[in-house]
Amino acid sequence: MAVVKSVISVLETVNNTLDRIGASIAWVLVALMVSSILLQVVCRYVFNAALPWPEEVARALMIWMMALVAGQAYRKGMFVSIDMIFNYLSPKVAQVIRILLLVIAFAVLIQLFVIALEFFDRGFRTRAASFPLKRAWIYLAMPVCFGTMLLANLEMFLKALTHKEEDAIAAQAGES
Repeated sequence: MAVVKSVISVLETVNNTLDRIGASIAWVLVALMVSSILLQVVCRYVFNAALPWPEEVARALMIWMMALVAGQAYRKGMFVSIDMIFNYLSPKVAQVIRILLLVIAFAVLIQLFVIALEFFDRGFRTRAASFPLKRAWIYLAMPVCFGTMLLANLEMFLKALTHKEEDAIAAQAGES
C-alpha cells in the first residue's frame, strides 16, 4: 500500500507539472493562433491579398493547444460525461464501475498512443502544404495528448484502487 501511495505521489507531481507547463504553453499558442487569424483577415479584406499560410498555421496551433491541455482536462473530469447513474448505485458498485471504465479507457488510450506514434512517423514523409515544416511536428501533438492522458488515467486508476482498499480496511476495522 505504501508503494502504491508513493507511486501516486510521483504521478501527481508529474501530472501537476505537465498540467502547469501545458496550460502555460497553450495560452501562448492561443494568442499566436488568434494573431495568425487576424493577420489573414487584415491581409484579405484590407489589402485584398490573402496569405497562403495563416489558416494552416492556426490549425496546427489549435491542435497543439488541445493536445497540451487534454491530459489536464481528463484528469479533472472536464470532458463531457454522463455520470448521473453513479447517484443511483451503491458506492461499492459505483467504485467497481469506475475502475472498470478506467481500465477500458487505459486500453483505448494505449491503442491510440501506438497509432499516434505511427502517424507521427509517417508525417516525416510529407510537409505542410503552405510552409516548409514536416507534418510530423504537427502530428507529434497526438502522442503528447494521449501520453498525458495515459499518465492521468494511471493516476486516477491507482487512486480508485487505493480508495477501495481504504474502504475495505475501514470496514474490517469497524467489524472488529
